[in-house]
Amino acid sequence: MSEPTSTKPYMIRAIYEWCVDNGLTPHLMVLVDGGTRVPMGFVKDGEIVFNINYSAIKGLQMENDAITFSARFNGVPQNIYIPINAVKGIFARENGQGMFFDPEQSPSPPISGGAPPNPKKKPSLKLVK
Repeated sequence: MSEPTSTKPYMIRAIYEWCVDNGLTPHLMVLVDGGTRVPMGFVKDGEIVFNINYSAIKGLQMENDAITFSARFNGVPQNIYIPINAVKGIFARENGQGMFFDPEQSPSPPISGGAPPNPKKKPSLKLVK
């Protein structure tokens, strides 16, 4: 019997939908490492926070292994790739409610060709109110 899929991507999608259903602005907090593709000029202390509201980005895909979308930074469109293990939290900008995740592993080394790694480590979750 194979190991079940992590609950983390399902929780991320659920909090995203909760934000949208309640007219709140979903934000994604990401730990930047060798597996993420983000604009490095906007990274602070190894992290970046994205407004992932439908009006701020295009082509949002929340899969079980990664989140992808296109966003503009200083007017320049960029394709963003975030492995699920790099997501530190998802929350509403207006009230800070959402879910934050304990770190899963140390940052990955830079990728030399091919797709970013897809570790199967289970996340720990904690609810933040």
